[in-house]
Amino acid sequence: MKSTVVKIFNAMLLLLAFITAVSTASTDKQAYIVHMDKAKITDTYNTLVDSKPWHQAVLDSLADVELETTPPELLYSYDTSFSGFAAKLSRKQLESLEKMDGFVSAVPNKMLSLHTTRTPLFLGLQGKKGLWGSSDIRSDVIIGVVDSGIWPEHVSFQDHGLPPVPERWRGACKNGTRFSPSNCNRKLIGARYFYEGYLASIGSINGTEDYLSARDTNGHGTHTASTAAGDVVEHANLYGLANGSAAGMRYTARIAAYKVCWPRCASVDILMAMVKAIEDGVDVLTLSLESEAEPYYQDYNAIASYYAFKRGIFVVFSAGNSGPGPNTVVNTAPWIMTVAASTVDRSFPAIVKLGNGQTFEGSYLYSTVKALKSLPILYGKSAGDSGAEYCVPGSLNPKLVNGKLVICRQGMVQRPEMGEQVKLAGGAGMLIMTPQGEDPSTDTHVLPVAMLGALASEAVLMYVNTTKGPIASIVFKTTTYGNCAPKVATFSSRGPNSVGPDVIKPDVTAPGVNILAAWPAETSPSRVQSDNRRVLFNIISGTSMSCPHVSGIAALIKSKHKDWSPAAIKSALMTTAYTMDNRGEPIEDLAFGSMASPFAFGSGHVDPHQSF
Repeated sequence: MKSTVVKIFNAMLLLLAFITAVSTASTDKQAYIVHMDKAKITDTYNTLVDSKPWHQAVLDSLADVELETTPPELLYSYDTSFSGFAAKLSRKQLESLEKMDGFVSAVPNKMLSLHTTRTPLFLGLQGKKGLWGSSDIRSDVIIGVVDSGIWPEHVSFQDHGLPPVPERWRGACKNGTRFSPSNCNRKLIGARYFYEGYLASIGSINGTEDYLSARDTNGHGTHTASTAAGDVVEHANLYGLANGSAAGMRYTARIAAYKVCWPRCASVDILMAMVKAIEDGVDVLTLSLESEAEPYYQDYNAIASYYAFKRGIFVVFSAGNSGPGPNTVVNTAPWIMTVAASTVDRSFPAIVKLGNGQTFEGSYLYSTVKALKSLPILYGKSAGDSGAEYCVPGSLNPKLVNGKLVICRQGMVQRPEMGEQVKLAGGAGMLIMTPQGEDPSTDTHVLPVAMLGALASEAVLMYVNTTKGPIASIVFKTTTYGNCAPKVATFSSRGPNSVGPDVIKPDVTAPGVNILAAWPAETSPSRVQSDNRRVLFNIISGTSMSCPHVSGIAALIKSKHKDWSPAAIKSALMTTAYTMDNRGEPIEDLAFGSMASPFAFGSGHVDPHQSF
């Protein structure tokens, strides 16, 4: 009897193991970008399956792999720029694929993150003067923006005065949620969206937070598109700050939007968008996306960029926002233009005066400039529970915080979310402490905020920690111009280039701090849930902002020099870049308070006039 029970038990274990193996094999799938040698593959499969595309024949051959109950799932086929496809594969299916004659590589799908009234003037572009006034400047240059989509109705994308869409254009405006071909015009001439890679990794798109179309709800794509090629808009501002004429660097260029971020961006979708952009006929590709540093043969952003480069398309990527440490720069392939971020000569000063008489200048972005006078300062335990020093959700005590100034340290919560927590707890204002650097960059907040540099932050914390009943006042000034600039931003990623140390990266720097540009009509400027405000323009910072500046300038060069190759444009931008600020001193690195090096700004700051 005991022997029979043991046999039955062992049989059950074997059956359970088999079921588990089948289940795991069939459900544990991952999306991959697969590169194949088309010549070898088609020699094998064209003779077998004449009625099917070769990539489908390859996938069909994997359907009968041992223990598999579900076939591979094709996401995209890449058949113009390089031979391959994206598919969801199990481990066993991948192993079988790797044994095929013609297999080159399979790279797992990765999730990437999204990384101007004053800047045209700062760059020497103004009205009908100089480069913008040249009679031989074309308006048929097309900039492809691979990002979070676009808000097509924005005034920056109006097409007044533009001639018909270039006949060479092969793109499309795809239907989707709240988006149809009628949303395109002679300015916005193309709009596509790609999400299969995102679904393969995340599972679904929240229809209450995003549109399954090229329409932008994040704001990032609308901002970058208008920075590169937005039309001229007079009296653009954010709550009266940075008031002036907003315009893209090549404001008569056409825009093709390729939405790949929901809000995170899958490498599978980015690759498909780049392939489509190449097929559609763009002249410039701009991608403000932060990737990982990896060998070029595994970096499909670099591979697709190479094919674009061969087609005469100029490709611009952001350098990343992971500075100021060394070896943090990404998107470093030699044929890519990699852009760092630096300041312009404009600021939004918030003057903080402590109870001991010390005064410091910070930055602010808020809808009112009413001063905060002699308010108690709370920090850490005096403001709430564990995590209160970082203003993490739920850490602030309303009974303690109400009506007071709260200090929040950076490091655990996004800065606008910290402000939201202070406001929800009844705080009157916030002081943001910066751990490193003296950047003037700030965010649009839901309450009065002063963001302080590292030196001021250290002094304020010393005062608060050594004073009984610390107080402070904040006076918010109007927009200030004529500051020393450019200076390299602390957040801007730095070289050396960890993938190819013999190639110095970034290539150049461009305006990327406190940049005003277009914003979606249904997205709050702070992007926090409790913020019901809506704006036409917003101010944000990052190498995501500097990247489209260079893309627009490249389009401007392409407009003037129709026969210049991407290499010629890149050479012109790099060899004419400058390394001295507007006061005749070497450009400063805000992270260290010293002269910036080529690992911070590459060849220097872009100079549109000299690059022509």
